[in-house]
Amino acid sequence: MSLRGNISAIMICLCKVTGVVLVGLSILATAAAAQIPNSQELDRYAQIGQKALEVGRYPEAEAAFEKLRELSPGTVEVHANLGAIYFQEKKFDKAVGALRQALKLKPNLPKTEALLAMSLSELGKYSEATPALDKCFRHSTDPELKRMCGLQLLRAETGLKQESKSVALALELNRLYPDDPEMLYHTARIYGNQAFVTIHRLSQVAPDSIWKSLAAAEAYESRGSFTEAVDEYHRVLTLDPYRKGIHYRLGRTLLAQSWQNNSAELKAEALKEFQQELRLDPTDASAAYELGEASRSAGQLDEAEIYFEQALRFYPDFEEAHLGLAAVLMSQSEPKLALPHLQKAVTINPDDEVAWYRLSRAQKAVGNDALQQKALSEFQRLHERRLQDVHAKEQNPASEVTKQVIEPSAEP
Repeated sequence: MSLRGNISAIMICLCKVTGVVLVGLSILATAAAAQIPNSQELDRYAQIGQKALEVGRYPEAEAAFEKLRELSPGTVEVHANLGAIYFQEKKFDKAVGALRQALKLKPNLPKTEALLAMSLSELGKYSEATPALDKCFRHSTDPELKRMCGLQLLRAETGLKQESKSVALALELNRLYPDDPEMLYHTARIYGNQAFVTIHRLSQVAPDSIWKSLAAAEAYESRGSFTEAVDEYHRVLTLDPYRKGIHYRLGRTLLAQSWQNNSAELKAEALKEFQQELRLDPTDASAAYELGEASRSAGQLDEAEIYFEQALRFYPDFEEAHLGLAAVLMSQSEPKLALPHLQKAVTINPDDEVAWYRLSRAQKAVGNDALQQKALSEFQRLHERRLQDVHAKEQNPASEVTKQVIEPSAEP
C-alpha cells in the first residue's frame, strides 16, 4: 500500500501543529542563536533542508535535517520532519526512531503519533500500530491524514486477519470516499478476498450442497461464464426441483448467453425458464416482466399487457414494468391509459431518460403541449448528461431485469 504521493501534506501539517512552518525554518536558527554557538551553521542547514523539500529532493533534505539533529538534538520539529522524510523514502525503521524521539520531547503531537503508527504498519507491526491508526481515523479533523490512517488501518486489520473488522472498515471507507480510485482498489480486494475465503469454506464444509452450487452459479454468471453458470443452476434444480427463483436466474443467464451468441434458440429456452418460474411462483414479478418484454418485442401486445399487469400486481413500484406497459398502451393507441404509468415511472426514478422520453410522447399524443415540452426538456438534459459522463458510459452494470431502451426509430 503506497502513500508516497500524500506525505508532503502531512509534513506541512506536522510543522503547523508544532508552530513551525517549513518555509520559515530560518526562524529555528534565530531562536536558538543565543544557546547554540554555531547558529550560522544551523541556519545554513535549515535553508538547505527547506529548499530541498520544496523541490522534492528528499536525500538532500534528509542529510540537512540529520545535520540539524546533530546541532539541535532537543528541537522537536527537526525530529518530526526527519521522521516524515524517512517515511517518504520508505526508511520506515529510521522513521520510527525519529518520530518516537519527537514524541518523547513533546508527547501531545497527534499527527506525529499518526505518522509513527503508519510507519509501524509499513513494518508489519500491526498490533502496535492499530490503536493510533484507529484513533487518527476516528477523530482526526485533517482530511488527508484521516484518509491515510484509514488506508493503513485497513492494511493493519487485514494483516492481523481480522476479517469482520476489515470488511466493516472497507464499507465505511467506501461510504466516506465513494469516488477515490485508490480506496476503491483496496476495498475491492477486501471484498474479493472475503468472498473467496467464504466460498472456499463453503466448498469444504458442504461440497455437494445446494448452497455450494448456487454460489458457484452466481459467481460464474457475474463474470460472464454463462455455460458454467447454466450447468450449476441445473445442478441446483436437480437437488431441489421446486426451489423458487432458480428458473428465473437460469432464464436470465440463458438470455444473456443468447445476446452474446445472437441465438434465437437460447432465447426460446430462456422464455421457457421464465414460464416455469411463474408456474412455481405466480408472484414472481421479474419473470412476468421478462415474458411481457419478450412478447412486446415480438409484437404480441395483448399477451405483453397481461404479463406486465401481472408483474405490477405483485410489485407496484416496478419501474421497468410501468414503462413496458406504457409502451404497449401507446402502441395500442391508448396514450391516456399510458400516462399514469409513465408519471409513476418518473416518480420512482427521476433520472431515467427513457421514462421522460416516453412521457413526452404520451403528453404529445393527448395534446398536452406544455407538459410535453417539459418532459422532452428533462429527457434532453438527462440524455446530454449521460453522453458527457464518460465514466458512466464505460460502466455496464449487471441488471436483474432487461432494461427498457429508446427504440432507434422512435421520435419525440
